[in-house]
Order: sequence, then C-alpha cells, then structure tokens
Amino acid sequence: MECSMFASLPLTALRAFESASRLLSFKAAAEELSVTPTAVSHQIRSLESWLGVPLFERLPRQVRLTECGERLFHSLHGAFLEVAQSVDTLRPQRSGTSLTISTTAAFAALWLVPRLGRFYARHPTISLRLDTHCEVIDLHQDASVDLVVRYSLDDYPNLYGLCLFDESFGVYGSPEQVARARSGQAPTLISVRWHNSKLYAHGWEAWCAQSGETWLTGQPPVREYDEEHYALQAAIAGQGLVLASNILVSESVASGLLVAYRSDIQVEGAGYSALCVPGRERHPPVRVFFAWLQEEARLSGLLPRSQAARERIPV
Repeated sequence: MECSMFASLPLTALRAFESASRLLSFKAAAEELSVTPTAVSHQIRSLESWLGVPLFERLPRQVRLTECGERLFHSLHGAFLEVAQSVDTLRPQRSGTSLTISTTAAFAALWLVPRLGRFYARHPTISLRLDTHCEVIDLHQDASVDLVVRYSLDDYPNLYGLCLFDESFGVYGSPEQVARARSGQAPTLISVRWHNSKLYAHGWEAWCAQSGETWLTGQPPVREYDEEHYALQAAIAGQGLVLASNILVSESVASGLLVAYRSDIQVEGAGYSALCVPGRERHPPVRVFFAWLQEEARLSGLLPRSQAARERIPV
C-alpha cells in the first residue's frame, strides 16, 4: 500500500512547487530548475488538480501561497532538507560534521566564542564555522548556512526559532570609572553607532531619563565606536562609561572587568533568537547546537521575559 502511494506522488510537480514557494516566483523557480516558467506553471497546475485545492494566489505581478500552500510548503521543504541531509551522511569521506552559524561579530566575540569550549568538549566531532558578515541572509535560499543567531523586535513566521534571551541596556565601566562617577565627577560616555537605529538610536537619552542623570546636558565628551566589542574594550581600559547590552557585557561583568553603575536601571532592547529553516532543526548537529544554546542561556540567567516566547515553531 505504501509503495503504491509513493509511486503515485507527482515528485516533479512537488519539486517545482517547493522551489516556487521558497522563491515566491515561477520565473525564479524556472531558473533554479533549468526549465521554462511555463513548465513550472504547468507542474503546479497539475499538482493543484491532483490535490483538488489551490496552492497559489495568482496576482498581477506576483504569486502568494494560500493557506493550503503554506502548510504543504512547510512540511515539504523540511522533508526535502531531511532527505538531502540523510543522503549527505552516506558519503564515506566525511570524518566529522561541520556546522555553519551566522551571527554578529559582537555576539560571536563577547558571548558565543567564550562558551564554545564547553560545546566542543561535549561534541568533539562537530566543527563550527562562524560567519560574522553583516549581510542579511535568506536561509531559504542560502543552504550553506545551517542556522543564524539574530536580535530583533520582529518575529520570523517562516522559520523555526528558539528564543534565547531578551536584551536590555545598562551603563557599565571599570571599577575606578564607576567609583569616580558615583562620587559626582562627570564621566566620559562611550557609545556605539548602532546598526539598527530603530532599536538603539536614543539609548543614552532613555537611560538618563530613567536614572535622572544629567550627563547629556550641554556637550559631554562622547566616544563612539562602530562595534560593541570595541566600545567594551574602551570601557575596560578605563576610558569612560559605556551603554552596553546585558548579554554582551556578561562575561566582562562576571570576571570583574566591568561593573554596573546602576544595576536597577535598564533600557529594554530586543530579543536574541536562534533560527533555521523548518526541518533543519531535525538535523543532528543543528539539534544538539540548539539544545546547547538553550542550556547556556539558562546557565547565564538571561532568559526571555515571556516564558511562552522560549520556543517559536512556525505553524
């Protein structure tokens, strides 16, 4: 019975549908599959007839998945990935497993890399490659990246996601700089030219408003850096007080290199999530890395504000 069911599946049409759904374009799917757009359209029409339900809404200049199309795409895309990964494990030349993770340079340097020794001790056959370029990656099209760790206020409805922790911002400095500021001396302020201005453009203003500090009155000395890890190094070196993420500063605080000026004042930021295309979370190296990230987030005490937000699986 099962053999006859698989024999009747329109596999060519399913492949065309998966490509067109992922790219949201019959033309792009045709280029990927090296066929004509007419052939892709014909395959999808035949699949819709075979299923008895429409899978796409044909709009004047684009196509959009129907509810049935979304359901089929999520399961089909994951199944294709699982088949590809299963085939890949049969290659005899593989002595280990590699995992490519995309994240920001600051998160990699200040949170992830210091903890990776524990991951390697537990999973010595898995080799990690970190991609810290800032370009936005479309995981549905870039198969070279297994998962990403990103921070954002937005949700990712088309990806499998694990919410690791929420970010907040406080003011930190070396013990000497904090002591001077607490004694009433106006500090030099260290900041970052935030890549996401929607989140952090007014961080210092928000923190001072909450704390009642008047450091921004007049023209206080401000040192700006392009990356968070440069700003933290400047603060560690005693160059001033830095407005920093509680996540990225956690290692420096734990080691005593930095202390909080006011631990009771925090400006809420965004959330960090680990994300992959649906289905790839079942790949063993990705699965164990997700589990390890969740454990490290729990050990650090930096859990999401919402218990319900810890795990988001797209419907």
